[in-house]
Amino acid sequence: MDRLHDLTLGDVLGEHRRSRPQSTGLVCGEDRYTYPEFDGRSNRLANALTADGVGQGDIVLWLGQNCHRVLEGLLACAKIGAVFSPANWRQSPEEFLTLLDDAAAPVVIWQEEEIGDNVAAARAKWHGSARWLRHDAPASDQGSYEAFLAGGSAEDPGVEVDPAWPVIQLYTGAFGGTPNGAQLSHEAVLAQDAMVALVQRITEDTVYLNSGPMFHMATLMTTFATLRMGGTNVLTRRVDAEELCRIIEAERCNYGFVMGPTAQEIMKVNADGAFDLSSLRTFGGNAQWNAMIQVDDSPWGTHPAGYGQTEVTGMLTYNAMGIGSAGTSGRPSPLVQVRIVNPNGEEVPNGETGEIVARGPIVTSGYHAREELNEQRRRGGWWHTGDLGRREEDGSITFVAPLTRIVKSAAENIYPAEVEGCLSTHPAVKEAAIIGVPDKVWTQRVLAVVVLADGESATPDELIEHCRSHIASYKKPSIVEFVDELPRQGWAIDYDALDEQFGGGGYPGTGTAI
Repeated sequence: MDRLHDLTLGDVLGEHRRSRPQSTGLVCGEDRYTYPEFDGRSNRLANALTADGVGQGDIVLWLGQNCHRVLEGLLACAKIGAVFSPANWRQSPEEFLTLLDDAAAPVVIWQEEEIGDNVAAARAKWHGSARWLRHDAPASDQGSYEAFLAGGSAEDPGVEVDPAWPVIQLYTGAFGGTPNGAQLSHEAVLAQDAMVALVQRITEDTVYLNSGPMFHMATLMTTFATLRMGGTNVLTRRVDAEELCRIIEAERCNYGFVMGPTAQEIMKVNADGAFDLSSLRTFGGNAQWNAMIQVDDSPWGTHPAGYGQTEVTGMLTYNAMGIGSAGTSGRPSPLVQVRIVNPNGEEVPNGETGEIVARGPIVTSGYHAREELNEQRRRGGWWHTGDLGRREEDGSITFVAPLTRIVKSAAENIYPAEVEGCLSTHPAVKEAAIIGVPDKVWTQRVLAVVVLADGESATPDELIEHCRSHIASYKKPSIVEFVDELPRQGWAIDYDALDEQFGGGGYPGTGTAI
């Protein structure tokens, strides 16, 4: 560690304590804390955790909704080298149990209101051990978060923390059958939050409405940026239109991410103008909505999103960095390098589809307890996103689709998602799935399994020609089969079932090619 040049999340909060002694850092219901108070409470929790044996790399699991204690817990972990993991509170007892097994957390902070029954059911089945702290219990209750926090010293714990250590763990989609805890370092968060502050125009005057879920980077990106710039994070337990109106007016929230359905509800609640929402800068909408709020004219507000995932601390490319570009996902952040590669890790020419890979300080530290998966995702010194993309001639990036199995036709790699996307543009096609069928000459042939839209008709030759006219000829299906519906496992298409039904197989890397 290089103390002269290092900076951690804990250091940022400690500096705010000195530089912004009168600024409000957190607001949550009736709880309101200046930056010195925020820092003091995080120190108390950090010292209490240390006394309980929590240290470097240990995970503190949060099973609850939005609250100021999420940020207190994160910053407490940041000060002692531990990892804070806010989990999706909407999960079933079985899903909570999976997280408990995976995280093996020595401390679990949980919530009784609304989700207590599911948490209790998971806890009853769990064979691990942890200290359980109920965050919404009275401070006088044994086992409450507040009682535990009060037992720690308000002095900084004085632990040397390496900025390269992970500080937060967010569970991603169960693309391998189980959720994976993506860990992000201090360096990743501090690099990305500066970029987010730039494109979203976050300053020390920002009062950010944290109404989105704090287990998701879409919310946390701006939460971190607001913290970094010394603004005020205002938190609400969950989305309720009338409560949001009350908070915006009372706290003069001047930035927030409001989803379309929530905006519709707010317009109903505030149809008579009972609440003054004029301070809120957010995405524009219809005339009624725009009259209530300030339409966001920041680079992000006028050209939002791009391409990203949890594993790159939110965003890898920004539309705000590629205004007027050909790509649908803008240009890469200046914090990263991005390549589009084939299965051998070789960069493909502009205009060709391949996997999006990246390197830079915002890339994940890896998945918790997933050594084999980490090795696969980090191969060649690049983070393999598992998503398909294309670099356009002007250098911008287009996201294509999630990466599925690759079909190999002679020397050519064919991505099923790309062919499926092409087929879906035909007016007669409701949905389609692509599999590879072993072939002695070509390694595999492309077989399309198609569900036609109600009342529509199409021939195999017609669909094959449609693909030929829109994508490279070698990618087109050579066989088309029609079915009434595609088999699924939950929401996902069951490609194994399609292989069994239609003779699929021989995929690269499976050892079954003929």
